[in-house]
Amino acid sequence: MTKDVGQVTDSANEQITQLEQRIDALLRVVERLRQENEMLRHTQEALNAERASLLEKNETARSRIEAMISRLKAMENH
Repeated sequence: MTKDVGQVTDSANEQITQLEQRIDALLRVVERLRQENEMLRHTQEALNAERASLLEKNETARSRIEAMISRLKAMENH
C-alpha cells in the first residue's frame, strides 16, 4: 500500500509540475501580448496624430488652391 500512496503522490507531484509549467507559459504569453498591445496602442496614437496633421495640411492646401482659382477668375473678368 505504501507503494501505491507513493505512486499517487508522484503522479500528483508530476501533475502539479506540469500545471506550474503551463501557468508559467501562459503568464509569458500574457506579458508578451500586453507589451504588444501597448506598442500597438502607441502606434495607433501616432498614426491618428499623423492623420490629423495630414487632414489639416490637406484643408490648408485646398483653401489656398480655392483662393488662387478665385483670383484667377477675377483676373479673367477684368
